[in-house]
Amino acid sequence: MIRINCPFCGERDHSEFGYGGDASIQYPALDAPAKDWIEAVFQRENIAGVQQETWQHTSGCRMWIVVERNTITHEIHSVKPAHPGTKTLLANAGDHQ
Repeated sequence: MIRINCPFCGERDHSEFGYGGDASIQYPALDAPAKDWIEAVFQRENIAGVQQETWQHTSGCRMWIVVERNTITHEIHSVKPAHPGTKTLLANAGDHQ
């Protein structure tokens, strides 16, 4: 079982998260030619080892996170918010109520 330490909710079972894919993919603009989208979505390397992945905490805070995980051993090396500044914004949200 994989346990993911959500930066917002703490350690949870991976079944609470939805896998979003390889975090290193640079997707083309929405109006880009189909060949560019095919390259980005289907023609990518299947990494055996450490890679960065996006996950969404669907059964928790619903935030997107970036997980650095070994695809062979499933060992998680790091977890961080997918969008810079998210954790600070959430921490400061109580100041404006």
